[in-house]
Amino acid sequence: MKINENYLRLEESYLFASIAHKLAAWKEANPRREVIRLGIGDVTLPLVPAVTEAMHKAVDEMGRQETFHGYGPEQGYPFLREAVCGYYAARGTIIGEDEIFVSDGAKSDLGNILDVLSLQNTVLIPDPVYPVYVDTNVMAGRDIRYLSANRENGFLPLPDQAPRADIIYLCSPNNPTGAAYSREALRRWVAYAQEHGALILYDAAYEAFVCEEALARSIYEIDGARECAIEFCSLSKTAGFTGTRCGYTVVPKSLSFGGHGLHALWLRRQTTKFNGVPYIVQRGAQAVFSPEGQRQTRANLDYYRGNAALLAGALQARGVWYTGGKNSPYIWMKCPDGMSSWEFFDYLLERAGIVGTPGSGFGPGGEGYFRLTAFGDRGRTEKAAGLLKEIL
Repeated sequence: MKINENYLRLEESYLFASIAHKLAAWKEANPRREVIRLGIGDVTLPLVPAVTEAMHKAVDEMGRQETFHGYGPEQGYPFLREAVCGYYAARGTIIGEDEIFVSDGAKSDLGNILDVLSLQNTVLIPDPVYPVYVDTNVMAGRDIRYLSANRENGFLPLPDQAPRADIIYLCSPNNPTGAAYSREALRRWVAYAQEHGALILYDAAYEAFVCEEALARSIYEIDGARECAIEFCSLSKTAGFTGTRCGYTVVPKSLSFGGHGLHALWLRRQTTKFNGVPYIVQRGAQAVFSPEGQRQTRANLDYYRGNAALLAGALQARGVWYTGGKNSPYIWMKCPDGMSSWEFFDYLLERAGIVGTPGSGFGPGGEGYFRLTAFGDRGRTEKAAGLLKEIL
C-alpha cells in the first residue's frame, strides 16, 4: 500500500494554519488585547438584499412538490449562465452560454482543471503567488518553473524573461500583491501563449475591483485569448459568497491544447466528478447580476475600496512602499527596517494587535513583504490605520 508521495513534497504547514496557531498562542498570552484581523481575505459584509430575497424564494420553491428541484445540470442552470453572459456582454465581451461552467468557487476549479491536463506539462507560476497554484501542481507531480514578480517589474512580470512552459498561471488583480495587468500587458501574454502553444489559466476572482479603464477585467477582452486561455471567476469577493460558494469558469469552444478541444474534456470531467452547485445558491447568484444586485454589490465593493484607501493612506503618511489597494482589496507593502515577513508579523501583532499575512508564505519572492486586506470592518480598519501611523 502506498500514498501519493507528491504530498510529501508540500510545505509542512499551510500558511494560514501557521498564522492561526501563532495567533491562538498570542491570544492565550494576551487575553484582554483586541485583535484586528487584516490577514485572510474573507469578506465581512453580509449578502446583499437582492441575493437573500432570491434565496428565500428558492427555499420556498424547494419546499413545494411542484417547484422542487433535484439534480440540476452539472455545468449550471441556464438562468445563471445567461445572467453571466449578460454580465460579460455589458462590458463588450461576448461569451457563449454553453462556454460557462458554474462552480463552487474559483479555488476548486483552479485545482480541478489539472485533471484534464497531462502530468508531462511544465507549469509557469509567478513568485510570489496564491499558494493553490503551486500546491495543486506539487500534489500532481508536475515540473514547476517560476517567474520573478518583484518591485522592479511592479509585481507584474511579462513573458520576455519567462522560461518556456506549457501551462501559465496569471492572476489579475493579483493575490497577494494587488497589482493588475493592463490590456497591453495581457496582449503580450496572449501572443506568447499563441507562439508557444501554451495554455493560460487566468484567475479573475477580483475583477470586480478594477476601476481604471486601462486595466482588463477579463482576458477575453484581448484578441486571440479565446484560443489559448481559460478564465476562472468567483462571487466570493464580488458579492460576498465566501460562505455560500459559487463561481464560474469559462472554457471557450474554440480553445484547444495539444490538438484537443478542452471544452468537451472539461464538460466530461464535470459531469463525471461534480454534481453541480445547489439550486438555492444559483438563484442567489443569478440575483447578483440583476440591476438591483449589481447596484447593491457595487456599494459593498466601494466600502472595501474605502478601507483600502485608509490603509494605503497610513502607509503613504509614513513613506512605506506598497502596491495594490486601488484596483484590488489587497495591499502589498515592504516590511520596514529590513524586517523579514514573519518578524513584521510578530511586530504588528505585539505592538498593535494587527494580524496580516507574511509575504514569504506566498513564495520566496514574497520575503520581506507583507499583505494587508481591506475586507475588514470600517471602524476596525480606521483604528488599524491609526495604529500603523503610530508604529511605523
